[in-house]
Amino acid sequence: MAYWLFKSEPFKWSWEMQKAKGDVGEQWDGIRNYQARNNMRAMKLGDKGFFYHSNEGLEVVGIVEVCGLIHPDTTIDDPRWECVDIRAVCDMPKPVTLKDVKANPKLSEMSLVTSMRLSVQPVTEAEYLEVCRMGDLDNPPRSPE
Repeated sequence: MAYWLFKSEPFKWSWEMQKAKGDVGEQWDGIRNYQARNNMRAMKLGDKGFFYHSNEGLEVVGIVEVCGLIHPDTTIDDPRWECVDIRAVCDMPKPVTLKDVKANPKLSEMSLVTSMRLSVQPVTEAEYLEVCRMGDLDNPPRSPE
């Protein structure tokens, strides 16, 4: 099972904007980092992830699902840059702040703590479940096996 974290500055693309796209979702474009792009190349349909507001808010606010596999980023004419499509699944009942993540010893190795600048990050299943627990999300949606 694979889980992910997608960072977005809310003034550029917010959780509310993501939810407004409905089941169709939206391409997660604008990624210009090879490691983040390679993370997207590893994604499978149905993988779940956190939607994280960066810079402003600094918190996990929702759960998303990969609904379109890797394809060219339509915002740039450069074949190096690709993206996936994601759709909103559910709100995080209680947003989980970066401060709370850093304070939790179970999350000390989480990429959000160790690779803070990376815009698309892997999340282990244990980390996913712990952040969901912290966010009062009972019975969180799971990635396919």
